[in-house]
Amino acid sequence: MEKEIRRLSEESRLGQLVGSIPGFGVVCTGEIVGEIGTMERFPTERSLALYLGMAPLDNSSGNYRGTKVTKQVNRRGRAAMMAAVAHHARSVEESRHYYEKKREEGKTHNQAVRALGRHMVRVIWSMVKRNEPYRVVRMDESLNRELAGSRDLKI
Repeated sequence: MEKEIRRLSEESRLGQLVGSIPGFGVVCTGEIVGEIGTMERFPTERSLALYLGMAPLDNSSGNYRGTKVTKQVNRRGRAAMMAAVAHHARSVEESRHYYEKKREEGKTHNQAVRALGRHMVRVIWSMVKRNEPYRVVRMDESLNRELAGSRDLKI
């Protein structure tokens, strides 16, 4: 069955892009791509994040400030994203640091994975819009690129 899922994912450009993310295995990639269908269904990355259950809903009222997990989501897509993102956090150092930071802030495991998942939805959205596979950008590389682009930087 995994061979068939892999074949179908490789035939789809979305499947190729999502499959290039470390930690997103064959089954999770196939499930996510199958549940998304076509990206044209989603006008913004926020709508994709809501659909996959990676965006919290505002639950503030009066003096209370907080969020809650949305219940009206694609459950299969959410489950696949949660599993894939948890594996991704173990595979990519920057993502692991982000997950650990969220845990240190007092988030539960699921909240930390969901926060990383929200970020990964932004990454997937960007990959699809740019038609580029996943690549890890180290924090020091990103900073060097940012510094190189800023010629008037005075230290």
